[in-house]
Amino acid sequence: MGKVLVIRGGAIGDFILTLPAISLLRHGLPDACVDILGYRPVIDLAAQAGLADDLRCIEHGSLAGFFAPESELDRQWCEYFSGFDLIISYLHDPDGYFRGNLQRAGVKELLEGISRVDVATGIHAACQLAKVLEDIALFLDDPAPLIHLPDTGDMAGANPVAIHPGSGGAAKNWHLEEWIRLGEGIADHDGHFPILLITGEAEEEKHAKLAEAWRGAGVVFQHAHNWPLTRLGEALSKCRLFLGHDSGISHLAAAVGIPCLLLFGPTDPAIWAPANEKVEVLRSKTGRMSDIAYRDVFKRVSRLLSCL
Repeated sequence: MGKVLVIRGGAIGDFILTLPAISLLRHGLPDACVDILGYRPVIDLAAQAGLADDLRCIEHGSLAGFFAPESELDRQWCEYFSGFDLIISYLHDPDGYFRGNLQRAGVKELLEGISRVDVATGIHAACQLAKVLEDIALFLDDPAPLIHLPDTGDMAGANPVAIHPGSGGAAKNWHLEEWIRLGEGIADHDGHFPILLITGEAEEEKHAKLAEAWRGAGVVFQHAHNWPLTRLGEALSKCRLFLGHDSGISHLAAAVGIPCLLLFGPTDPAIWAPANEKVEVLRSKTGRMSDIAYRDVFKRVSRLLSCL
């Protein structure tokens, strides 16, 4: 098989959960050229990890016609799509407009993966996303994504504890005051570990409050705010431990191979937690994040830091 295109939308976690399928393609079809069509900067991770030969951003107005019935299709996109021997699409296409327009464009073979994970199955998300490849006799053995990023020398010798106190949903977040307390506890722990605080645009005001509290308490930390994913991934690979929730950044931390302690509440870790060996999960028995006790978290953190 000559050229394969993977079309994948979604956020950071969605994409990283698809990486085991992309890696399976890469190794199962060693002579194939594997390209990815998706959202930047997320797809840049695949290129940096050596899992993609070429990338193209899906955010082009000229692509709009492919999502409407009986529309005029952009000639350049038709030439692009028809140049692949196989296309694997994870796009939501309930009416089949995209599929039909790809066929009109001359696509030779199309496989449609799931656009939404089925939580009722209890099957890990990465396994569900890779199941479409069974149609070409490729079967996923390991649902743990691995990302090996080049070392540019950033944060050399720092080895901090990374903390990401956010996620895509408020119900999945541990209370901010507990993260403030945990950072102060880590700073006072034997070894006085520095911290890498990871934040994004969501809940920016709350995370500024956390940073201000840590500065007032004398906590030594570097603030990674809105860092590009490739830079953040490299920084995470230098960390001794990652602490977070059910989030895309947690999947990134696990994929670069560092130990992780993840706090889960309403979502099922059997489906959504990274499947990597160094990942530990502490889940609320009630599903409410507020019911995760600080003493239980700090006990786990202290044990992990003592083992590193």
